[in-house]
Amino acid sequence: MKQPKYLVENDFMADPAVHVFDGKLYIYPSHDRESGIPENDNGDHFDMNDYHVFSTSDIETEPVTDHGVVLKVSDILWAGRQLWDCDVACRNGKYYMYFPLKDQNDIFRLGVAIADKPEGPFVPQPDPIRGSYSIDPAVFEDTDGTHYMYFGGLWGGQLQRYKDNKALESAYLPEGDELALPSRIVRLTEDMLGFAEEPRPVVILNQDGTPMKAGQTESRFFEASWMHRYNGKYYFSYSTGDTHLLCYAIGDNPYGPFTYQGVILTPVVGWTTHHAIAEFKGKWYLFHHDSVPSGGRTWLRSLKVRELEYDADGKIITLDGLA
Repeated sequence: MKQPKYLVENDFMADPAVHVFDGKLYIYPSHDRESGIPENDNGDHFDMNDYHVFSTSDIETEPVTDHGVVLKVSDILWAGRQLWDCDVACRNGKYYMYFPLKDQNDIFRLGVAIADKPEGPFVPQPDPIRGSYSIDPAVFEDTDGTHYMYFGGLWGGQLQRYKDNKALESAYLPEGDELALPSRIVRLTEDMLGFAEEPRPVVILNQDGTPMKAGQTESRFFEASWMHRYNGKYYFSYSTGDTHLLCYAIGDNPYGPFTYQGVILTPVVGWTTHHAIAEFKGKWYLFHHDSVPSGGRTWLRSLKVRELEYDADGKIITLDGLA
């Protein structure tokens, strides 16, 4: 697949998480809609209220199957609004969906919903995960079967409201030569329903070994964490948010630190960039979104897929976001 293609032509889906379960590829996106809310830096216009699941046996030759609505805001007891991007993990024959949702105080928490099949439907737990905050949960299963969650996002994602996993009285966003706000990583409990430890910062280093600074806006973390392994190395990828790049860094274990490597995808049409990377049938793919089909409306995004390639040194070859 040398040319990118759109996956869902009759609806607006974004923020894909992608996994292979039982030989099929499953896509777990957020579901954009036209809510009429004015666009702002808090992301209030992204007022999504349900999830669909998509699957395919061959991403290059077959259309994806829409399994319909598998979880919605009205199903969740502690719900306020804004059901943003999710991810799904499998353990012992059960499937666990992790989702960010604002509670009734307009604070983002992370919830869990459980299903017997990868396509759902998913039944939510009565409460959010204890100690959870912010957005963009991405769950990674290591080779020993341990599951880790990466999470966090700036601005509307509320990460700047926390320090050392405690809420601040006033939000603080570093600037210039101050250290950049990091994503978080946490090991999940054996039952997949909670945090087994205190979340830790995901440290990204420059090539010279110095920590990433807040002013390095074209390479520092903003949102959209993702993790995959390639040739024994751990690839932490993420969006730079207001500079609209997908970047990545490499480490030797799930906790890092990770050394910055470069850009995966240059800016797309639309403000946000959010992705997943998965291997399927011997090829690697990048899943993401843009706003071309909606005429550039940043809150109405469409899923895309394209092949991802590495060079001989394991570096990801940069892709053109406008292709």
